[in-house]
Amino acid sequence: MSRSLLRAALVAAMAVSPAAFAADKPTIVLVHGAFADGSSWNGVVQQLQKDGYAVVAPANPLRSVKTDAAYVADVVKSISGPVVLVGHSYGGAVISEAAEGVANIKSLVYVAAFSPEIGESSASLSGKFPGSTLGPTLAPPIPLSDGNKDLLVAQDKFPEQFAGDVPRKEAVIMAAEQRPITEAALNEKETAAAWKHIPSWHIYGSKDKNIPPASMKFMAERAKSKQTVVVDGASHVVMISHPDQVAKIIEAAAEAK
Repeated sequence: MSRSLLRAALVAAMAVSPAAFAADKPTIVLVHGAFADGSSWNGVVQQLQKDGYAVVAPANPLRSVKTDAAYVADVVKSISGPVVLVGHSYGGAVISEAAEGVANIKSLVYVAAFSPEIGESSASLSGKFPGSTLGPTLAPPIPLSDGNKDLLVAQDKFPEQFAGDVPRKEAVIMAAEQRPITEAALNEKETAAAWKHIPSWHIYGSKDKNIPPASMKFMAERAKSKQTVVVDGASHVVMISHPDQVAKIIEAAAEAK
């Protein structure tokens, strides 16, 4: 199957009709970040569905901002009615670009996420303020046939670095199941910043070791965040350790007029 046909099939499979849920509620699209997958939203999805929201959590390819954003934009365009677009970590860079020019996106939610300005990259924002300890915890890169490199967090360092407030047994499983991101994607410069004209909400943990909390505070303030929540003691995977609080701010974005 060609890449274009595969992409179309994936988008069709993700399509959701909100009719099965509350007709007056937007659909929530959850975009995971690097070293994670859609299961990182499990607790949030359960709460949102309980509250009557249709939810889609597509697989973020983690290949490049441009192509990842194009895929997410295709998923959103396939959905009938308004959408709240949510991104975690690198997924924030993806939604910032994916939302540009997509008419049915009513709000953006950044969950321990990057919200880059045009010309910025995830890597540059991670290093803008001190506090990130991600670099030394990365495993040796995986060389790819196209000349790029795939990055992963070393499994023995993953629990403390990525998921410090998640039970260790669960974090060890997450380490084994993490999905790699290309080095190029983390260094790719943003070409759109939809948060400039779409209202945004922000939530992150005070003990995040991947993205410095100071960097996320700076980005939230720059985006004129409608609401910013800092979860005391939470790690980079605040949506796993505190799903109710993450679901709550997503619902606030969904209910805003």
